[in-house]
Amino acid sequence: MPPDERLGQIAIEDEMRSSYLSYAMSVIVGRALPDVRDGLKPVHRRILHGMNEMGLASNRAYRKSAKIVGEIMGNYHPHGDSAIYDTLVRMAQPFNMRYMLVDGQGNYGSVDGDPPAAMRYTEARLTKVAEDMLADIDKDTVDFGPNYDESLVEPLVLPSKIPNLLVNGAGGIAVGYATNIPTHNAGEVIEGLLLFLE
Repeated sequence: MPPDERLGQIAIEDEMRSSYLSYAMSVIVGRALPDVRDGLKPVHRRILHGMNEMGLASNRAYRKSAKIVGEIMGNYHPHGDSAIYDTLVRMAQPFNMRYMLVDGQGNYGSVDGDPPAAMRYTEARLTKVAEDMLADIDKDTVDFGPNYDESLVEPLVLPSKIPNLLVNGAGGIAVGYATNIPTHNAGEVIEGLLLFLE
């Protein structure tokens, strides 16, 4: 049988190197590490954008967390409700975020490791800080891309007015990379930025 001319030979070391790098970059960009521009991983960004689309402003009524999780999972992040709820809870915990992005009502866990109540019992809405991260999103300030099934669009990054990566920190483990950035006081960050500009 003649060899297929479309097939070529490649060293296994080269293929492994190339495939590993492609996979690592996919994990890094796709889910594991925050984007330096807004300090958020895709799941955080999708939750905030989804809550904004639901009209859950800081001066509006709270909405059941289960409703929020369902909307996010159905529209933007089809990866299971527990991952979405855990992320939403973390953004509402004052012992995890210096400047909370979600205003939670109900049992959101404790610093001692007590778990939050089930999503059917808790409620949430955006904080003013989160609104600052989403401000002017409807004015072509950021690029949008299709969601997972191309039925909607979602922001590729938020137009954050605050340096969220610096003030709220970040943590993540990817393939071959990891990050653990501590939180910082916003006033001190601004003073540092002013000194840097001088």
